[in-house]
Amino acid sequence: MESGSTTTAVLRTPRKYFVREIDMRKMIFMIASFALLLGASAVAQESRSEISLQGTGFFTKDTSGQGTTERSTNTGGFLVGYRYNIKRWLAAEAVYGYDRNSPHYFGTGGSSVIQANIHEATGGFVVRVPAPARFRLRPYVLAEGGALVFDPTGNRFGTVPGAQRQASGVFAYGGGVDYPLLSHFTLRAEYRGLVYSAPDFGLTALNTNTVTHTAQPSAGIVFHF
Repeated sequence: MESGSTTTAVLRTPRKYFVREIDMRKMIFMIASFALLLGASAVAQESRSEISLQGTGFFTKDTSGQGTTERSTNTGGFLVGYRYNIKRWLAAEAVYGYDRNSPHYFGTGGSSVIQANIHEATGGFVVRVPAPARFRLRPYVLAEGGALVFDPTGNRFGTVPGAQRQASGVFAYGGGVDYPLLSHFTLRAEYRGLVYSAPDFGLTALNTNTVTHTAQPSAGIVFHF
């Protein structure tokens, strides 16, 4: 980080749009409660639930605004999901994801980098798309809403004084395909697009005032019960 790049970075950005501080414990509690409510409806019924574990990529586009350009490192992480099949073609889903990357900021005052853990929590609906039975593929599309929480790691080589944990509302869209493997196991390939406000960690000097997009391809395994 260049000299002088942090002298103005300690100012906090006013709260705007859907960007606000959020307590991680509350977020995890909400997504867990949602999953439990969905699971409770499956009691005394035929098995309609599934749990998934997927490895992911996390690729965020560059953004520019207000004299600052943000470029995030490409990284990977994981997704853990619970899905309850309401009907053959419709399911409700709750997802938690984790990634770590380092947004780099370039402006007239110099350059800065902040390494951060990214916690993803979304919930929404999945619609299955008809496909020929002979292919054994089960395609679907999804639309979900939730939050991304950017939590600075405090790494001395990747931090800015005054950087704070920050939450941003997120819209997730995408789709995927399931391939039956065994009686209770399925392989899954999926793509999720995440749309949200670019983080500034509460620092005015890092604020681009833009909406950004992250591509999140993933693959993993699903257990049905």
